[in-house]
Amino acid sequence: MPGESSGPIDAFVALNLVKGIGPRLQTSLLERFGSPEAVLRASDAQLSSVPGIGKKIIDTMRLDDHRDMARRELADCESNDLSVITHDCQDYPPLLRQIPDPPLVLYCRGRIEPRDQLSVAIVGSRNCTLYGRRMAEQFAGGLARAGITVISGLARGIDAVAHRAALQAGGRTIAVCASGLLKMYPPEHTNFALEIAQQGAVISESPLLRSASRGLFPQRNRIVSGMCLGVIVIEASRTSGTLHTARHAMEQGREIFAVPGPLDSRESEGCHQLIRDGVQLVRGVDDVLEELGPLMQPVQMQYTPPTSRKQTSGESAPQPTQTVEVQVPRQLNLSDQQTQILNLITNSPMLVDTIIEQSGIEASRVLSTLTILQMKKLVERLPGNQVVRSRFVS
Repeated sequence: MPGESSGPIDAFVALNLVKGIGPRLQTSLLERFGSPEAVLRASDAQLSSVPGIGKKIIDTMRLDDHRDMARRELADCESNDLSVITHDCQDYPPLLRQIPDPPLVLYCRGRIEPRDQLSVAIVGSRNCTLYGRRMAEQFAGGLARAGITVISGLARGIDAVAHRAALQAGGRTIAVCASGLLKMYPPEHTNFALEIAQQGAVISESPLLRSASRGLFPQRNRIVSGMCLGVIVIEASRTSGTLHTARHAMEQGREIFAVPGPLDSRESEGCHQLIRDGVQLVRGVDDVLEELGPLMQPVQMQYTPPTSRKQTSGESAPQPTQTVEVQVPRQLNLSDQQTQILNLITNSPMLVDTIIEQSGIEASRVLSTLTILQMKKLVERLPGNQVVRSRFVS
């Protein structure tokens, strides 16, 4: 089913189907005319006033009935259980909306959820080594277990390993494809994509039947980096296309992390170059979570608190699940006790004695935990023996 949009979805899809109009020209046209429907209604003279729109593109728009093509495309989406998320849909990824030349349309198998704002991309070599595979498994599995959505490009090598590790850890993963969702590339990952959609989503801005081509991969890479808080590079040669994703991440203001490899490994030369140029070296998931900045909007996540010390040893009833508001990813790097106490602290000043009473934990442990939370810049101490949640600035 198509996603909810404030405008006619077929107009968005129709503009996306016009050959020769890529993401940059789409952005220029929308800035000039305001909506896809207005673009499709514009006269030849109006269209030619937009830089980059020449006679060839105008002729293409006039020769083909793109609105009719869009209706057939939407029918194919419905018959293949795919959704269409347009740029003005409420469920369009908020981080992606911020990048230069964001996708006009996202075709989606599976579901993108609000918690996917807590996401990290893992990218790397298609010709990965055993070391690279091991690192991808460790990072993707660890991030997934922490509640982070793992994003990658469904390519052979590191991408596929990262997706698989996230699935095996019971987490969410999103695959961003260069080709259309009915022309999966690489073709051997067709069934793998269906598996990913069960625990996340497979998305593409390309029309359903568009085959993969060299020029589509850099466009795909800007979506991979644009959807996440940070990008981890695991094994990349000096000429690797993975470095394009790192450059997109830099331009988009995302955090970039590089995993060092053996000094004599050609597959790690790109990572070592990134580290030499100032990119953050990471040794594990904890390093990543500590460096990621605040979210655009808090994300609600489910948390099961540890058994209260007030319960007797004979009581083994399961604890009710609570909703925790995550404002910054390093909250996911806390112990159960730290999470329990942080969850009691609000955005309004609270007395420490109140927190001790509500937690049911002995005072000395609460006080030491508050010190750790303060060191992690998650809470602030106030006069009068009070604490408050830190106010994060994006």
